[in-house]
Amino acid sequence: MVLLSGGIDSATTLAFAKKMDMETYALSFRYGQRHAVELEAAKRIAQHFNCFEHLIADIDLRIIGGSALTAEIDVPKKRDLHDLSKKIPVTYVPARNAIFLSYALAWAEVIGSTDIFIGVNAVDFSGYPDCRPEFIKAFENMANLATKASVEEDKRVKIHAPLIAMSKAQIIQKGISLGVDYSFTHSCYDPSAEGLACGECDSCLLRLAGFRTAGIKDPIQYK
Repeated sequence: MVLLSGGIDSATTLAFAKKMDMETYALSFRYGQRHAVELEAAKRIAQHFNCFEHLIADIDLRIIGGSALTAEIDVPKKRDLHDLSKKIPVTYVPARNAIFLSYALAWAEVIGSTDIFIGVNAVDFSGYPDCRPEFIKAFENMANLATKASVEEDKRVKIHAPLIAMSKAQIIQKGISLGVDYSFTHSCYDPSAEGLACGECDSCLLRLAGFRTAGIKDPIQYK
């Protein structure tokens, strides 16, 4: 079970799961995000890696709001990379990874899976609290108390976060070695009407810096 947003990290995480010779199921979300174009990227990636099934769940986090990704709040642009992790930015979506992992846990139990993969990263990231090792460990502990499979059948759930201690450049280099085609991916929080990346939001800046450090040209187009 792989959470697949359509970005660099989730695509690379899916490649990790495939490398472990697992039958992969991909789960994406249409949650009211302003960058819903990422779902087209997720479809391309799931097809590229021959996922057994790719499910897109519809949930509307706009009813909650509180984020520049789900409400009428401007996406920050042209921030200094060194400032990104100092304060949780307005692009943080309240409890998003907890919500996504809960859906993944439910579907994993239905199909009999005990392995859930998520592409969180605690090195080159925007300061989100739900991308940290403490959160992943706590959710795994909760997951093993929350399902029939774990309580009655002793099927222990494992939350895999293979990228959590890697830099963006290391992720890109590893992904290329695992066969990821990054031209399929989308990272921008505020794309143009044509779906082109802005090149100025936090996510674009982290992506561009990662490719630059890795010494590899970013294959996507920017407006």
